[in-house]
Amino acid sequence: MENGKTFQPVKRPRLDVPATMAIRGPIPNGPMHPRPLIALLDGRDCSVEMPILKDVATVAFCDAQSTSEIHEKVLNEAVGALMWHSITLTKEDLEKFKSLRVIVRIGSGYDNVDVKAAGEFGIAVCNVPGYGVEEVADSTLCLILNLYRRTYWLAHMIREGKKVSGPESLREAASGSARIRGDTLGIVGLGRVGSAVALRAKVFGFNVIFYDPYLADGVEKSLGITRVYTLQDLLFQSDCVSLHCNLNEHNHHLINDYTIKQMRPGKSTRAFLVNTARGGLVDEHALAAALKDGRVRAAALDVHENEPFVLSQSPLKDSPNLICTPHSSFYSEQSLTELREMAAGEIRRAVVGRIPDSLRNCVNKEYFATTKSSAAGSMRYAFPGYPESMNGGGYPFPNPAAAAAAASLGVHSTTMDAHPPVSHSTPHSTPHSTLPESKPESSEVH
Repeated sequence: MENGKTFQPVKRPRLDVPATMAIRGPIPNGPMHPRPLIALLDGRDCSVEMPILKDVATVAFCDAQSTSEIHEKVLNEAVGALMWHSITLTKEDLEKFKSLRVIVRIGSGYDNVDVKAAGEFGIAVCNVPGYGVEEVADSTLCLILNLYRRTYWLAHMIREGKKVSGPESLREAASGSARIRGDTLGIVGLGRVGSAVALRAKVFGFNVIFYDPYLADGVEKSLGITRVYTLQDLLFQSDCVSLHCNLNEHNHHLINDYTIKQMRPGKSTRAFLVNTARGGLVDEHALAAALKDGRVRAAALDVHENEPFVLSQSPLKDSPNLICTPHSSFYSEQSLTELREMAAGEIRRAVVGRIPDSLRNCVNKEYFATTKSSAAGSMRYAFPGYPESMNGGGYPFPNPAAAAAAASLGVHSTTMDAHPPVSHSTPHSTPHSTLPESKPESSEVH
């Protein structure tokens, strides 16, 4: 009470501050915008890819065999696509995608994508060329040895109950078996796999020659093999021909009726043929005829013009002296994991970097529109609505654990690249030379 008056405290008006502003929250990691959508087009299992991409993208799978089976959400929103070899993307297919910026083929061959049209649309196409080199080279030698030693046919003979006893019976059963030492192996395409096959073949006693018009002189000296400068020379000299080049518009049906006639012409013993590269390199109708009339001694094919391969529906169905395997030469548990890690890593580089500059294995740069004035050029960046500095300098998705570790070492950075550790046991370059020639974290989109 003051001067006979009762003191009444004055209530100050309450400021209704939103709860979100009452306490300053932590600075969020990464940009405040939806994560880009990455779609596995023709598969279901994303267990390897998810740990590499989950902090920078949303991953969905479509399990489609054609674009008509792909959900509209993917066609409208997918920024990146992963694909095996069981789906084909033509120019018309590519036009259906409204936001696509990058396609990564989970494998080395990319003949199931129209790379020129993709480049004109501003879509980078990448492959994974450095995986499975050892597996394909080992498989190639396995097939060559089977052709020379008749192991495949002899094993089947025993399984079918045929009795082999005595030298005459053995001679009949193993007819066609041959000594390797001193024979000439001709390699078409001396990329990684071709080189690995050459080194292995030398150990078995082969004289190795190769044809590859894209390699500089001197490679043959480093490997201790012989170079020939025309395909005709290679076919003429080789006791066994092994194909190790990519498929393109120049070398489709590289082995055809005409080139088969150049394989050891006039020789009493004809040549073997092995293909672990791409099915379209061999005209199967021509090969079937050559096997039937003995112009090709025997053949082993891991790849085919139409896959999945069904022998009963192939021109080769009645061909003698033929081994066919189901496009499996690249496979081992280690190589498959490595392949998928490397494919996801390329998608990650597209998300956090610049397209196509940050990509390690972009195969269509010569067709890629980079001028911003063009319609395709406006699609250069994975996130065209954001400043170029973000897209060009590494997308800022900080990794708190990595940042803490760096700080403890006295290293400070405003942007940390959150690449998870990915092991690579093979080099990042093309395995085949080009001649003229866990799932709970993924979602399904039908």
